[in-house]
Amino acid sequence: MARKYFGTDGIRGKVGESAINPHFVTKLGWAAGKVLAGRGTNKVLIGKDTRISGYMLESAMEAGLSAAGINIGLLGPMPTPAIAYLTKTFRSEAGIVISASHNPYYDNGIKFFSADGMKLDDDIEIAIEAMMEQEMVCVASDKLGKASRIDDAAGRYIEFCKGHFPSELSLTGLKIVVDCAHGATYHIAPNVLRELGAEVVEIGTKPDGLNINDEVGATSMDAITKLVLSEKADLGFALDGDGDRIMLVDHKGNILDGDQIVYIIARDALKSGRLNGGVVGTVMSNLGLEMGLSKLGIQFERSKVGDRYVMELLQAKGWTIGGESSGHVINLNATSTGDGIVAGLQVLTAMLHAEMSLYELSQGMEKYPQTLINVRFSEGSSPQSDPVVIQAVKTAETEMGETGRVLLRKSGTEPLIRVMVESRDAATSDKWAQHIADEVKKASA
Repeated sequence: MARKYFGTDGIRGKVGESAINPHFVTKLGWAAGKVLAGRGTNKVLIGKDTRISGYMLESAMEAGLSAAGINIGLLGPMPTPAIAYLTKTFRSEAGIVISASHNPYYDNGIKFFSADGMKLDDDIEIAIEAMMEQEMVCVASDKLGKASRIDDAAGRYIEFCKGHFPSELSLTGLKIVVDCAHGATYHIAPNVLRELGAEVVEIGTKPDGLNINDEVGATSMDAITKLVLSEKADLGFALDGDGDRIMLVDHKGNILDGDQIVYIIARDALKSGRLNGGVVGTVMSNLGLEMGLSKLGIQFERSKVGDRYVMELLQAKGWTIGGESSGHVINLNATSTGDGIVAGLQVLTAMLHAEMSLYELSQGMEKYPQTLINVRFSEGSSPQSDPVVIQAVKTAETEMGETGRVLLRKSGTEPLIRVMVESRDAATSDKWAQHIADEVKKASA
């Protein structure tokens, strides 16, 4: 069934437009409450990131749930993976996240976690959308849901994160720069690392409702790179606004993305006998990750872009480790969703196990140069199916052999064909990407 509201990662948009307004969110809360009513604890948790609109949308969601007779636990600003974890530990029917992740402050979104801390099942999302079409009717006054604030939510999640760092290890002697993007991890990540013994230098930990992801965090790496170098730190953690993705910086100022982080975690899991099966990436994962894992004898599979699809393939394969280049890293041995802080701790664990710096540890994977060109196409055309484009792709793949790959992908949000070429040589990637992009332009004219 086609979705009217829910996308691959919940509902997202500009505040005040489309679905991200108090009227819609109140109705959404009511519809979700009606679908969830009568199940188990009859309680739902709500958490949010630090953007100014979160308070407005939280109040609207709370009103709708209460009108449906659902009790509400308010977590306040909390990372998305923390909400997934707390939903499970509180035996709640669902966890609701009010966040637009790495987007600017003027965007926001709503997504749901199920009782087991996973993304909500498709059939429940469809049922909520169907309920949205019904007239909103409030339950009797004595049946209204009650709201309460969970004051120790941050402390619970800090202990959860620390619990995924080996008790026999310590971060004493390490200097770590932490960039929290002025987002939901601002009061979590620095405390986790300090309590494990690290010397912590903070950036992006002063949210004002408007500065989330503003030239800081996992999508803006300049600030943390400069700070790691000026502070002579051992490494840097850069989280995004809701804390479900991470990028790293080594002591030389090199940036490590999600592919390199997944490689390090998988290799350490293999060495310690904790790797269950293979690793899942996406069609955008760097060829260097696939080649590096192959040298270790680790199977690699690609899903569609999106952590939801990475999770689906992990579950289908019965594997535990996967991720995206963007920094979403999933390890089902530890978490039920992408968790930036836990992924960072797993890299630190690998560093201490190997007695290596992050720079030394990352050398096992050669990241292949990648060229990406976006080509706009006219409505009604299908340049990917054009015989000349198909032949250009085949020619490129034949010349590069196993040392390169080509991907043509339609954007899901605008009329663009994304032409991506990877090879061991940057000039080769550039040459074939431009050639294929030129053919796509001709075919779409």
